[in-house]
Amino acid sequence: MSTASSSVTAEEREVLQAARRGDEEAFRRLVEPHRGALQAHCYRMLGSVHDAEDALQDAMLRAWRGLPRFEGRSSFRSWLYTIATNTCLNEIARRPRRVLPVDYAGPADPHDGPGEPVVESVWIEPYPDERLGLEGGLAGPEARYEQHEGVELAFVAALQHLPATQRAVLILREVLGFSAKEVAESLEITVAAVNSGLQRARKAVEERLPEQSQQATLQALGDDALRELVNAYVEAWERQDVDAVVAMLTEDATIAMPPLASWFRGRADIAAFLAGWPLSGAWRWRVLHTRANAQPALAFYAWDEDAGAYLPFALNVVTVRDGRICDLTAFVVRATPAPEREVYWRWVDQPADEARLASWFGRFGLPERLD
Repeated sequence: MSTASSSVTAEEREVLQAARRGDEEAFRRLVEPHRGALQAHCYRMLGSVHDAEDALQDAMLRAWRGLPRFEGRSSFRSWLYTIATNTCLNEIARRPRRVLPVDYAGPADPHDGPGEPVVESVWIEPYPDERLGLEGGLAGPEARYEQHEGVELAFVAALQHLPATQRAVLILREVLGFSAKEVAESLEITVAAVNSGLQRARKAVEERLPEQSQQATLQALGDDALRELVNAYVEAWERQDVDAVVAMLTEDATIAMPPLASWFRGRADIAAFLAGWPLSGAWRWRVLHTRANAQPALAFYAWDEDAGAYLPFALNVVTVRDGRICDLTAFVVRATPAPEREVYWRWVDQPADEARLASWFGRFGLPERLD
């Protein structure tokens, strides 16, 4: 890949010399063009926007301190990704992997309603790719996945099941387009180890991914048909029409609600859950359109009588297949005050968890209330 394998350009060398002399503005000029893609890289590695931000900040500090040792034999971009990747590998070694509820436990009985939460940091988080300026297209000729495909929820979830080094190899080779030699140098392993690790990682990821990426699915569906589907879904939800909502789902559709471990599969079970809880008539809803993980997303707000306004409840990432909605992952921002199941039967009435509210609404630029 030409941009990854070329050495430092003359322009970069001039700015680099200024940065080595302690010019922070020069350093910012060097790293700023790469920041959005680097944060996406850390997110792919870690499955968490919060963890990715911390890892990127740590990597930038390491890069600043390490500038005197950068000799320019590789590109500046390649050097930055080496630092960011190894920072993420260190983070992965210290914590449990991130997952989605469908990978955590089996489907729940909808008649039992929402179940207990898992409050530890085990859940994948939604990614504000548009707000962070992630570019589309391939990162280079050797890349296999388009950059927006690389942040789709299913892809990020599949990555988390890989051993850490295989995860890094697949992302560096297939999403970012680095050569096997560059990846081997970054990870301090052999080219043969890179190639064999890539084969195993590719097989494991493909077994977990749908046949078609969301980007390809959405492109084939077209903007008008997608808009019609999502608008109809929102309208049906806001008027609490369970039958109409379910009619827009695939037969094997799923709905999950992290930080709860419980999730439901299939039209009949989803209908029973909706009728018994969120669309029972006990709550009123308003919905805003947004995007997350390069997919359609819906910000759900529930009416709060005391506040006299609709307050944030969940950011729903929508996955589409064959012109219908096949998966809904609702990242709920409400507090998890007690383990008793009965508390979550009226979860809408609980106050917001401030950290989740900041992560799942604040980072997306969504309002804190709707009047």
